[in-house]
Amino acid sequence: MRDAFHDELNALNDRLMQMTNLVRSAISRATTALLDADLQLAESVISQDAEVNRLYAEIETSIYELMATQQPVAVDLRTAITALRMGADLERMGDLAEHVAKIARMRHPVSAIPVEVRDTIVEMGQIAERLVTKTGSCIATRDVDLAKELEDDDDAMDRLHRRLFRVLLSKDWPHGIEPAVDITLIGRYYERYADHAVRVARDVVYLVTGSREFDDSAS
Repeated sequence: MRDAFHDELNALNDRLMQMTNLVRSAISRATTALLDADLQLAESVISQDAEVNRLYAEIETSIYELMATQQPVAVDLRTAITALRMGADLERMGDLAEHVAKIARMRHPVSAIPVEVRDTIVEMGQIAERLVTKTGSCIATRDVDLAKELEDDDDAMDRLHRRLFRVLLSKDWPHGIEPAVDITLIGRYYERYADHAVRVARDVVYLVTGSREFDDSAS
């Protein structure tokens, strides 16, 4: 019975890794679709979010069944709780990548990204990919030191987010209100994507240490 229980916990970890791979691919493709006005790529991100949602639903169902039938305690209970939290954050990351892709689709056949902020969006996409790659490594290895590194990457994302606003609020902004709204939303989507990646990393720290020492700023 306990062997089957731990096999199910391992299966939860495998599903989390699958979700991580999917949301990493989604933000990468969404960024490219946004910059290149690639409608087909945007549509692929939007349609494939259903797979992320399906995996999260499986995680939810498995955890509720484990809680009801196995009544886990100590580390096993912590594993189940953090898996549920991680799955929720990864599911939200998939949604945010989908939101980026939807703006790319809405503005097609032109790019939603004016030249003035193109480099910033490129950097935000790169940081998002770096964050989720590290997140996947944290889940796989339970490396606390690596998990803490995500704080620095999130700070870099926040700086880029502020840079976007400086450009948008500049008296020299030539593109009017509609593109400004698009950029405001896009910046928020990347910033929140990073926040959710950090929340997953913090759950790894909690899983390993039992402490929420680093759970005081992402929200």
